[in-house]
Amino acid sequence: MSKPKSDKAILVIGGGIAGMTAAVEAAEVGYKVVLVEKEPFLGGRVVRMNQYFPKLCPPTCGMEINYRRIRQNPLISVYTLTEVRQVSGSPGDYTVTLQVNPRYVTGKVDLDESAAEALTSQRVDAFNAGMGKTKALYRPHPMAFPSKMVLDRKALSEDDKAKLAASVPDGAIDFDMQPQTVELKAAAIIVATGWAPYDAGKVENLGFGKCKNVITNIMMERLASEAGPTAGKIQRPGDGKEPANVAFVQCAGSRDENHLQYCSGVCCMASMKQARYVREKLPEAKVTIFYIDIRPTGRHEDFYYELLGDEKIRFVKGKVAKITEADGGALKLDVEDSVTGTKIGEAFDLVVLATGMVPSLATEKLPLDLPQDDYGFVVGGEDKGIFAAGVARHPIEVTRTVKEGTAAALKAIQYITQS
Repeated sequence: MSKPKSDKAILVIGGGIAGMTAAVEAAEVGYKVVLVEKEPFLGGRVVRMNQYFPKLCPPTCGMEINYRRIRQNPLISVYTLTEVRQVSGSPGDYTVTLQVNPRYVTGKVDLDESAAEALTSQRVDAFNAGMGKTKALYRPHPMAFPSKMVLDRKALSEDDKAKLAASVPDGAIDFDMQPQTVELKAAAIIVATGWAPYDAGKVENLGFGKCKNVITNIMMERLASEAGPTAGKIQRPGDGKEPANVAFVQCAGSRDENHLQYCSGVCCMASMKQARYVREKLPEAKVTIFYIDIRPTGRHEDFYYELLGDEKIRFVKGKVAKITEADGGALKLDVEDSVTGTKIGEAFDLVVLATGMVPSLATEKLPLDLPQDDYGFVVGGEDKGIFAAGVARHPIEVTRTVKEGTAAALKAIQYITQS
C-alpha cells in the first residue's frame, strides 16, 4: 500500500455503523484511522437488531462487509474496550490519550465457549437487554468483531478463577491484566458515539419494571432474534407463554415535557416492523398500535399502508395514560380512542413500549470542547476539526446514519487538506 496521506490519524470515537462507515471511507482513500469503541465489540446498536430498514435484513447483511473492510485495511487501528481520556493541543494537531481497558483474554491462544462450560459465575447479558445472563467468560454475541472471548473479572468467583487457571492453555488468560495508556496524534476527530434507549422505568405510569409483561422495543428486537435469549421465540417474560394479544405503545416518554420533549423519528417504523415480527412468528396473534401520530419516513410510508391491510393489526389513535397488571399477568391499558371517544376495555398479554433515542453524550461526556444542545446532541465543532455523525447529532435511522458517516469522513479529509 502507498504511504498514508497524513502522518496524523483521523480519530473516530464510536464503533457503531456511523463510526465504522467513517473509518473505512477515510482509510480507503489513504488516511490513517484510529477507531475507538468502549464496548468489547464493534457494531453498536445495529448489531443488536433482529432486522433493519430498508431491506429488513439481519445485521449480518452489510455488517460483515464493514468488518472485512476494516480487517483488511492496514490503515485502520481498532481499539475496543477503550475510552478517550484526554484531548489536548490545537485543531489539526490534537494529542489524544486513550485508556484501553483489560479484556483479560490475551488472544495469544484461541478460546471458545467450551472454556466457560464448567464455570458457575454469571453476569447480566447486556447485549440481550438484560434478559438473561452469560458466564463470566463469554463471547459478546455470535458475530462479534473482534471475535474474541471476554472475561468479566468482577463477576468471576475465586473458585472459577482456579478452574480457568487449571483448564485453559498457558497464556490464554491474564488475570492481572491492567489498563493500558495509548497516546496518538490526530488531525481531525469524528464523534460517532451513538445512542441509548430512554429509561422506560422513569415513565412510571406505563408499568415498566412493575408489570412483568411490559417490555421495551429494544427488548422486543432481541426476543425476535434467533441469536436472542429465546432463540427468536416471542414469549412473555412473566411465564414464557406466547402472547395472543400484543399492544405497542408509541411515544413512551417521548414528546413529553416531563421526559423527552422531541420525537426520535424512528419509533413508529420500529414498532410497525416489530408488529410484523409478531404476525410472522405468531400468525394467530392480534396486534394493536396505540399512537399519537404515525410518522413513517419517506418511501417507508408504503410499509405503513401494507400493515393497514392486515386484519389482525389495528391502529388506535390515543395516548396510553396508565398500564396496570391483573391476575395472571394480563395488562390493562387506560387509553381512549381519540377518534371514536371510546375506552379500550380489552386486556393484553404483552405490551411493548416504544422508548426514544437519547444521545450517549447526554450522560457520557468526552474530554472535548464540544457544543451540545439541551438534549446532548452535538451542534458544532467543525471549525475545530471535530465532526459528528449519526445519533450523536440528531435522532436518525440506519440508512441516513451511514450517509452521515461518509459525510463526516469527507469533511475530516477536507479539513486536513485545507489546514
